Amino acid sequence: MRHLWSFLAGLVVVPITWVLVTLGQDGSSRTVDRWVEIGTFNTANLIEPAVYLGVGGVLLGLLGTLRVSPLGPLVAGLLLVTPYVGMFVAPFEVRDAIPHGWKVFGDPLPLRLPVENGTLFLIGLLLLMAVFSRHRWQQWPRPATEPTAAPAPAGGPQNDDFTMTDWPSPEPAERDAAPLTLGYPADPTPTDPLPRRVGGESPWSAPPRGQPRPEDTTEIR
Repeated sequence: MRHLWSFLAGLVVVPITWVLVTLGQDGSSRTVDRWVEIGTFNTANLIEPAVYLGVGGVLLGLLGTLRVSPLGPLVAGLLLVTPYVGMFVAPFEVRDAIPHGWKVFGDPLPLRLPVENGTLFLIGLLLLMAVFSRHRWQQWPRPATEPTAAPAPAGGPQNDDFTMTDWPSPEPAERDAAPLTLGYPADPTPTDPLPRRVGGESPWSAPPRGQPRPEDTTEIR
């Protein structure tokens, strides 16, 4: 179907382009000749022929650059090249076969002008060269499909099936452990209380004689 639409577009673009190029070239040449004749110029007079040439260029660009089908540019290129090639074989017959004396919106339409100056031949060759780009007419590449993830086992996710934010919760023993402190660990064995001093004695006085010394003390001589 896309080849059919491209073929029809080529058939429609050829006469429209021929007319637009003719109006643009004839209007531009007559405007410049008038400027030279009167010795002054007004650039606003070039707006109308510039519009004709611009619209024709857009149509040719769409036909030759869109990745639809090479059939449209091929048909349009051959039709535009044929009149100029015919000038090599029978120039007078080809020239007389082209309509002459037509008018569009009151402006003369000399359809022989773009054939005689070779403009149609140039445009036709551009369209024919666009056909030879084989890779342009291939279908658009399909996006690569992402690899499907493996199904999860029936018994649930494995231990390593977690992301960076899904860290395993700490064990109960770690949560119930005592917090770390800067002090030394407490000695589990209780110590014996120190003996009390009887009232009035100085804590620096020597122990009474006759009492046994503690085993863990040493005598200072």
